[in-house]
Amino acid sequence: MIEERAALREAVRGLLGGQIAADGLWARLCKEIGVAGLTVPEEYGGSGATLGEAAVVLEELGRVLSPAPMPGTVLAAHALLGSGDDDARARLLPGLCSGERTVSVAWRGSGTVSADGLVSGVFRDVPAADVVLVVIDGALYEVDGGIEIAATLDLTRRFGTLRLDGVAGRRLAGAAPELLDLACVSLAAEQLGTAERALELTVAHVRQRHQFGRPIGSFQVLQHRLAEAYVRVQAARSAAETAVQAVVDGSADAPLLAAAAKVTCSETVRAVAAEMVQMHGGIAITWEHDAHRYLRRAWTTAQMFGSPESHVARLTPALLSSAD
Repeated sequence: MIEERAALREAVRGLLGGQIAADGLWARLCKEIGVAGLTVPEEYGGSGATLGEAAVVLEELGRVLSPAPMPGTVLAAHALLGSGDDDARARLLPGLCSGERTVSVAWRGSGTVSADGLVSGVFRDVPAADVVLVVIDGALYEVDGGIEIAATLDLTRRFGTLRLDGVAGRRLAGAAPELLDLACVSLAAEQLGTAERALELTVAHVRQRHQFGRPIGSFQVLQHRLAEAYVRVQAARSAAETAVQAVVDGSADAPLLAAAAKVTCSETVRAVAAEMVQMHGGIAITWEHDAHRYLRRAWTTAQMFGSPESHVARLTPALLSSAD
């Protein structure tokens, strides 16, 4: 398992080539590596792997701030597989796996369905996609795209608001599966990659930049700050990988571990990205430098699927009860 994931990581990293927020690679990632179908059974064109393998890809995409729709794809595949709708699986999953069709899930918001099956509602944080699965009252409804892509702090993302006003929707058989834990864990894996790469780039910079006749990385105050950032990243890795495995295993602790990973990774990526900007400050931050992109991605992802503070609130009852 370890060897297979290492090979997957190497393949994805090699294809991405360190290109920051590069467009046009999603088709190659799907065709050459099969990233979109990692968690999808082979009968639908996937690999039959687990969230553990998908997390490796998410981490690598996070390193280069990729706009690839992997986070939304992971959630969509989970929703389709958990719905129990064989027809929807057969229609949508092969195209999702090949990268020929993008599917996302709209679940953060509220909506209604009329007696004749028309769907209305407003949903936020919806990835741009050809087909959207809308969650209303525990059921899934398939609708065409039409997401209003918003101008956000993160210029690399294609997320937006889905507004539906009496749109025809096809109800999928079965109930919508739980999505919050999977969303938090997937995002944590991506944040881990972003934080780790931001730290690597910062370390490389302080080794190269000289001031007062020596590398600025030799200054003790910067060494202490980088050491703290390193410890943060390692703690984030532990939290993310533990939560991923808990979700894969269906552990009873998965909701708490997912919340802990979301808090830890959100706070880590914000702190490390802030240090990146601070330690690159001597060059004067410009639009041509990537430091501001890492900071924008860090602050945007920290608020996705609930702020760190909201997930601390999820953890508090369990922590208090264990202390009694």
